[in-house]
Amino acid sequence: MVRYKLIPTFAKNFYSTPMTIEILKSKIHRITVTQANLDYIGSITLDENLLDAANIIANEKVQVLNVANGARIETYVIKGERGSGVCCLNGPAAHHFTPGDVVIVVAYAQMDFEEAKTFRPHIIFPDTETNTLV
Repeated sequence: MVRYKLIPTFAKNFYSTPMTIEILKSKIHRITVTQANLDYIGSITLDENLLDAANIIANEKVQVLNVANGARIETYVIKGERGSGVCCLNGPAAHHFTPGDVVIVVAYAQMDFEEAKTFRPHIIFPDTETNTLV
């Protein structure tokens, strides 16, 4: 007697569907908070030069990691004045970030598992004194 193993429909779909994963797309490593604006709706305002170099666009979702106190928030990006070095946490995030704190800004992307193996993120290391590219 031959026995057949039945695979549930959901399992067939799971194994035949290409897998996507979330990986690091962009990183601004260690910039200094220049402003914290509690009375704004929300977001982070960043110098447009930093955004271009890190391949981050306006309205993109990012995580902001505070090196000083370990706070980690998710928000969206607003373009700041090019060359200004601005890094302003707006809205409720201003409770966790103060001017002078050093932060890391990261953005992620969803992509096919195989494509992710060869993808190279944009990582920049600005001068933390001026928040400008070196």
